[in-house]
Amino acid sequence: MNIQGLQKLTLLDYPEHVAATLFTGGCQLNCPYCHNSELISGPFGPGEDTDAVLAFLKKRQGLLDGVCVSGGEPLLQPDIADFLRAVKALGYQIKLDTNGGFPEKLAAIVGENLVDYVAMDIKNTPARYPETVGVPDLDVTPYIRSQKFLMEGHVDYEFRTTVVREYHTIEDIRSICEWLQGAPRYYLQCFVARDQVRDTSLSAYNDEEMRTLLAEAKNICQSLSCAVSSVICRAYPWRNNNI
Repeated sequence: MNIQGLQKLTLLDYPEHVAATLFTGGCQLNCPYCHNSELISGPFGPGEDTDAVLAFLKKRQGLLDGVCVSGGEPLLQPDIADFLRAVKALGYQIKLDTNGGFPEKLAAIVGENLVDYVAMDIKNTPARYPETVGVPDLDVTPYIRSQKFLMEGHVDYEFRTTVVREYHTIEDIRSICEWLQGAPRYYLQCFVARDQVRDTSLSAYNDEEMRTLLAEAKNICQSLSCAVSSVICRAYPWRNNNI
């Protein structure tokens, strides 16, 4: 496992759990607004030793009850299933953060009960995925397959969109809500610029605008069987601010 970071304690990344968060290196996308852009393509440092991470988790049994596996894109790791099995053997609940680009791997680990909760990024409407993720020739089919798989109810899950002024309009949010009709949870997350963001020209909606956006999104969803939850700022892995 290419583990590039370990946050030893979080009360935020895995809701209702006292957890640790792991950050894997590598991602097949190139989102211009990614706040973990140093984890997209490297070059990567030596990172965390996998055996040492598992030893840490073993020592924290009874103190931690969850592990959030984030990235990067964790499903890029060739040994992700083996690692999840090892974490499960220690008795932990596991949350997986994914962009949904590997539906077969997602279905396999869910089918083996290796994860308990999945948070899938919904980058934009399917038509706007290529520009939003920085891959002009992107085939959006795998991402739609992952979205449909999760909505079949095999595992508890959420969808979430990081809202960037230059990429997301209320019309886009309306289309996403219609696409996700039937989903139990859909989070809108505020983009916040930081040094690691590659495109420094991007900007966020302010708090008042986000409240308005959320209210309009909730109105959209009132006629649909999906829910837009509270707006959450997750610009940093260790900081969430509710609006």
